[in-house]
Amino acid sequence: MSRFIRNVFLLSIVVVLILSACNLPSRTPATEDPNVVFTQAALTVQAQLTQSVPFNTPTLPPPPATNTAVILPTATVAVATNTPVLSATPICDQAQFVKDVTIPDGTLIAPGTSFKKTWRLRNTGTCTWSGYTLVFDKGEAMSPVIDPIPTVAPGQEVDVSVTFTAPTTNDTYRSYWRIRNPSGVLLPVAGGNEGKSFFVEIQVGVSSSGYDFYTKAPSAAWISGAGNLTFGGPDTDANGFVMYRDGKKLEDGTSPVKILETHPQWVNDGVITGRYPAYTVVSGEHFTARIGFLALSDGTCGTGNAKFQLNYREGGTLKPFKEWTETCDGNMNTIDLDLSSLAGKTVEFVLAVLANGSAGQDWAVWVKPQIAIP
Repeated sequence: MSRFIRNVFLLSIVVVLILSACNLPSRTPATEDPNVVFTQAALTVQAQLTQSVPFNTPTLPPPPATNTAVILPTATVAVATNTPVLSATPICDQAQFVKDVTIPDGTLIAPGTSFKKTWRLRNTGTCTWSGYTLVFDKGEAMSPVIDPIPTVAPGQEVDVSVTFTAPTTNDTYRSYWRIRNPSGVLLPVAGGNEGKSFFVEIQVGVSSSGYDFYTKAPSAAWISGAGNLTFGGPDTDANGFVMYRDGKKLEDGTSPVKILETHPQWVNDGVITGRYPAYTVVSGEHFTARIGFLALSDGTCGTGNAKFQLNYREGGTLKPFKEWTETCDGNMNTIDLDLSSLAGKTVEFVLAVLANGSAGQDWAVWVKPQIAIP
């Protein structure tokens, strides 16, 4: 029998004896609290059980994990307050550029020419324009004569003008203008340059009409050492002659159109010249031509030897410009001469041929001589 069972058995006997004793007659003893006896017995049994059986104090399970509350950011709901939106403050003085009425930008104007530029503007302010004026802002003033601005109510359009005189030097020019009120305040201009001004832009120069020496040859004054010559020959004139030779064979074997023959007087060092009607040279123009000699009837080259000249008369004085010495060698000389030094001048051009020695075979020709902008 195990020790544990034995202890339980003994405890049971003790309990039975105690209960039996309670039922036996006896003197009335001092009253003892039964609860005390029961408590003592219970403590005795507990002590014995503690000594006989190792008692492992149970480990209480840890309290269940609690979910720690995570505070999440909450979206702040904006509450509409119905705050009134303030409207833009009306502006008293302001303008808007509408368009150029005359003289588009880059218009070609001859030097010294008077011209009138007109712009269209709109009064976009709240104040009526009365006593307002145009004033020069920057750029080239160009001797302006200013038209007054009439009275303009808000929302109305008006054409404003300035009369200019173009400079005398060929170039590009701009003149900027603004509007000023009677108090001296300059108005902003929507759609204008930098939101404040408007301008005129011109190109000073003369458009090139070109000058065809071949076509105008009958109008030129032709002379030789023997006197005046009549255009058109004959080609047997010993005083020299000038005539068209279209389709004739040249020393290089070609037969082009627009051939102008200028044969000097048939003497040693003979000369022929042709003075053309006046022409105003435009910037950028060139004189171009092919120069040389006609071929002989058998197609071979003769003994032509001469000087070709382009000269001009200005103020009654003959001035040399360019000279080329040519011999009949089977090659035509192509020339391209810049006339920039004469730009803006009105001159009379002179074509000339001078024989180097004998003029017997100086069948000198100018093929398509002209002035033009390349």
